[in-house]
Amino acid sequence: MGLFSRGGRSEQHRPRSLDPSQANGHGVGSLPEPPEPVFDEPDQPQPEPPEAREASGRVQAHEPTPAPEPTPASEPTAAQQPLDPAPEPEPEPAPEPEPTLELTSVLEPTPEPTRAPEPPPANRDAVSPEPAVEAEEIRITASEALAPTRRAAGDGDPGAPGRRAKVISFANQKGGVAKTTTTLNLAVAFAESGHKVLCIDLDPQGNLTMSQGIDPDKVDKSMFDVLVHHIPLRDVIHEREIDIAVGSIDLAGAEIAMSTQIGRERSLEKAIKAVEDDYDFVCIDTPPSLGLLTVNALTASDKVIVPVQCEYLSMRGLLQLQNTLEMIKENLNPKVEIEGILPTMLDSRTVHAKEAVEILEENFGELVFKSRIKKAIKFAEAPVRGASVLKYDPSGNAADCYRALAQEVLTNGAS
Repeated sequence: MGLFSRGGRSEQHRPRSLDPSQANGHGVGSLPEPPEPVFDEPDQPQPEPPEAREASGRVQAHEPTPAPEPTPASEPTAAQQPLDPAPEPEPEPAPEPEPTLELTSVLEPTPEPTRAPEPPPANRDAVSPEPAVEAEEIRITASEALAPTRRAAGDGDPGAPGRRAKVISFANQKGGVAKTTTTLNLAVAFAESGHKVLCIDLDPQGNLTMSQGIDPDKVDKSMFDVLVHHIPLRDVIHEREIDIAVGSIDLAGAEIAMSTQIGRERSLEKAIKAVEDDYDFVCIDTPPSLGLLTVNALTASDKVIVPVQCEYLSMRGLLQLQNTLEMIKENLNPKVEIEGILPTMLDSRTVHAKEAVEILEENFGELVFKSRIKKAIKFAEAPVRGASVLKYDPSGNAADCYRALAQEVLTNGAS
């Protein structure tokens, strides 16, 4: 009867052993149901080896608390005891890690992958200090970030070492559009803002030279000697409101004299290179033509400002100037660009002047300066005094027009 009762208990407690959480692949949860109790061989171990192994393991796990029974008949009951009163032995070994280790050892494949990613954080801890040290070595201080050496590379800082002057030509093949007036007064406005400026007079009429009180017929050397005889540019510079390389009537024959020279289109560019580190801006007044003198100026220039009288006939020459610039960009100076188109001699009382400005803006858009040079008698009176309009009438509207133009040019990138 003890054997029958043992088989009955195993059937009653089999659902616990078949718990899917205890299925470990050892055959504990997959025991076949015994068809009949075993009578003849009390110690038949073959149908019970999985339970005996697991029971023996559990008994060993709980051997310190229960006393072992010597009789073999009580072994099956002892094997079943850890299944029936499972909560009774657990409170004692609960503080001990052994029972938990055996229960988790059955599920060893799952914690191993969870522990496997633990080395990467260890590696990160080992690697993280190294880039931190490198970052400290590469990091610069605030004083280094604002060091003057970084600003020295800027093109617009006056007096910055290693900076090349910006060369601006004032060109339009039509005469009487205020090229000379714009060249002088914009240069003086640059000087008022703290820049060092050189003006070059390439017009054979010498109007820029006369506007600074110098008689072009009495100068010993002029830009003719620089272009034809290749004397240093400094030899023809006179100090006035701004430094000015004077011109003379001899420039009228410069194109013929230079016709046999090799590289005659770059004569002015070579002359400017000797003084480009001494100035922030070099402003070139060109003759009213697209001949060799104007080509020399455009070849040496970074930017071109085109003064345009607010009349229809004055605007027709812009297309020819654009074609000349494209030719120079392809063959001589790929960096030259139009800085802007300047409406000059504007009479706001006439409808024609307003329409001319509208035509400029429709065709050239943002290239048209916002500044407008209005007609004023001061522009005619100032050259008689040998001065710019900014010196002749510093608080007048005419002077304010060129100050506004200088601010616009400095802000929009010519500097």
